[in-house]
Formats: sequence, structure tokens, C-alpha cells
Amino acid sequence: MSTLVVVGSQWGDEGKGKITDYLAQNADVVVRSQGGNNAGHTISFGGEKFALRSIPSGIFSPHIKNVMANGMVIDPKQMLEELEGLEARGIKDYQLFISNRAHIVLPYHRLLDGAFEQFKGDKKIGTTKRGIGPAYADKANRIGIRIADLIDPELFKIALSDTLKIKNMELKMVGEEPLDFNSIYNEYKEYGQRIKKYVCDTSELLESEIEKGSKVLFEGAQGVMLCIDHGTYPYVTSSSPTAASVPLNAGIAPRYINNVLGICKAYTTRVGEGPFPTEIEGDLANYIRERGHEYGTVTKRPRRVGYLDAVALNYARRVSGINYLSLMLFDVLSGLEELKICYAYEIDGKVVKTMPATLKELENAKPMYVTLPGFKEDITNVKSFDELPENAKLYIKKVEELTNTKVAMFSVGPDRLQTIKLIEIF
Repeated sequence: MSTLVVVGSQWGDEGKGKITDYLAQNADVVVRSQGGNNAGHTISFGGEKFALRSIPSGIFSPHIKNVMANGMVIDPKQMLEELEGLEARGIKDYQLFISNRAHIVLPYHRLLDGAFEQFKGDKKIGTTKRGIGPAYADKANRIGIRIADLIDPELFKIALSDTLKIKNMELKMVGEEPLDFNSIYNEYKEYGQRIKKYVCDTSELLESEIEKGSKVLFEGAQGVMLCIDHGTYPYVTSSSPTAASVPLNAGIAPRYINNVLGICKAYTTRVGEGPFPTEIEGDLANYIRERGHEYGTVTKRPRRVGYLDAVALNYARRVSGINYLSLMLFDVLSGLEELKICYAYEIDGKVVKTMPATLKELENAKPMYVTLPGFKEDITNVKSFDELPENAKLYIKKVEELTNTKVAMFSVGPDRLQTIKLIEIF
């Protein structure tokens, strides 16, 4: 049995797609366990760049079984558009399996998402307005519609009829026009028939694959610091991207999880609103943002930039069971005179080394840094740890020391070949 969970250990956008794609070359199954099309993975290989939104990162390899698990919320319209886009670029030979228990995103979810953000004003979360939160809310409220309903026209008619009565009342309350049942039903019924061939009980599929010794790679959206339970609430996503959530979101037993790889940038970024203790601004932030192309894969929004935060990394390690790290975009730091890593916060005169629960405390947190010498050498062509400049080696060792976690690999560029593996974990 060989399973590996790849998790973002910061606020998302850490480079999970690249590492999942890299590791997927040795995988039999790649599983997307939660989230929706509100987060993207950018994958580069062979001189081409692909932006995935909800499709698992193993889609480029014909031998890989790609699973969209029950913990996801799937926008069938967007998903089909994504598949069409991939097929237009020659990605036609793939295996895709969609959980019959995953919930779907419908037009009213997107309208409500936008309305809720507008009403929050200065306290807006910074969502992508793609309906993810409202879809998860319907799931919790037990009025959601699942893939199993969508692919059965009669079940879908009943479920949509019942739910749309409630949703139209909600839309009226937020100043939106009610939606027409027939329009939604006829459009989405067609989507259901188009995706029906991919639908199955993915829990059963995964248990079978794991039991027969297949290598299974689990990926999620966002990062631990955006977890609905353990993130910087309420500035979080609507699901849990932690490794702890994978068994529930994929329908497998916890005993099946072997290793957890935490993906982190060599610095820190964040999209949207919310506290960010190590955030930097001005010329330095712009330098890192431009070198790292720090703009949202889906939204194109400029990402906020900060120094590496070991407090957040240690917290992510604890709540997600991370036992290895992958240090991404290391080459972006080349050219800086000095490098800083936050090892603790000062809050109301006290030294704190874990994430506080309240926004008030986190907003008052002053980062305490260890300062390291920078490096100016171009590292985009290095093939091993030994080829790194001494100051770059020192930075990796300091990350390991502050997190008590081994760096299993690091990245010096966007291509698959620009990934240096230090420890074999999959």
C-alpha cells in the first residue's frame, strides 16, 4: 500500500499542482478530495502551461485514474468546459471518475455568493464568487443536489423543484430576480447526461485500488490556513484542505493514509482578505510578485506577498499531520540581499509560537524574524542540493530546523524537470 496526501501548508497557491503532476508520474490514481473550481492548479511541462480548476492533476497521463471525490462541489458546466479545453489542446486520452455523492454547483449558488460578499462590505471574505460556499451551505442544510440526482432526470426534476423554491426566496431577499425552473432543468439535465459515463461509487473504486497495492495520490484545493475548522476564520474556504479531511472526503478509512507532503513556497502569499502577519509591501513585494508571477490562476488577482511564516507552517504541520515539506519557487528569492523567516509572533508583549484563534490576536501579531544572508546566483538549472549556493543551502536547513520537518524536495522553476527530490516518499 502506498498513498500520499499533498496539502497546501499556507494560504493556498503554494504550487500543489506542479508537485502533484510531478509525483503523478509514479501514481496509478490521483484523487481531488475537496473544493471546487474556485481554486486553480497551474501545471507546466514540455514548454506548455495548463491551468486546471477542478479536474485532478493526473489528467495528462492516460494510465492514471483521476477521481473527483465526494468531498468536492462540482460545477458541471465549468467542468465540461474544462474538459473541452483540454481536449482542444490534445489531452483526449484520459480516465476520469466522478463520485455519485459529490454535490453540484448551480446558477443560484453563484448569484448568492456574489450577493453575500456585497452585503459584507468591508468585512467581505474575498471569495471568487463561483458559488462554492453556498453549495457547501446547502449540503450542510440538507437541500443540496448531488451528482447521483443530476444524472437521473426524474430525481433531478424533483430535487431542483424543491430546492429552487427555497433558493428563489433567498434570491428575492438579496435583491436578485428569481430563476426559471425549466431553463435550469433543461440545461443541467443535458450536462448530467454528458457526464454520466464518468460517474460511479468512487469510495468503492479507491478501496479496491488501495487494497491491490496501487499508488494513490490525494490532492486538494487551497491550503491548511484556509481550512473551515483550523484556518484564519472567517477568512477561510468552505471545506477542509487538511490531510485529516481526506478519508471523509474520499470515502476511505484513515488507516489508508501513509504520508503527508506539505507544499510551501519559499516565501508566503495570500489571496483575498484576512490577516497576514508577515506581509510585506513596496518594492520588495513587487519584486517577489513579478518574479514569482503571483497572480491568481483563476481570478488573475495579484497575490499578497510576505516572508516565510514558520509559525503558520508548524501549525499546518500539527493539524494536518505533515511529515515532509516541499519548498516551492525557491528560485524567486535569488537576488535578495537578505532573507527572513518568521519564527514567532509578539502579541500584547508575549512571545507566541502557535496560531491564535481570534482575528483580533492575529491582527495584533508582530512577526519575530531570524535573518539570513541572501543569494544572488541563478539556481534555475541546479539538479541537486549540492549544486545550490551555500546561502541557499542554509535557508533550507533553517526551514527544517524551525519546522522540525524534513524538506523532501524543492523547486527551482515551473517545469517538471526543475524539481529536485531529496527524499523518496512515493
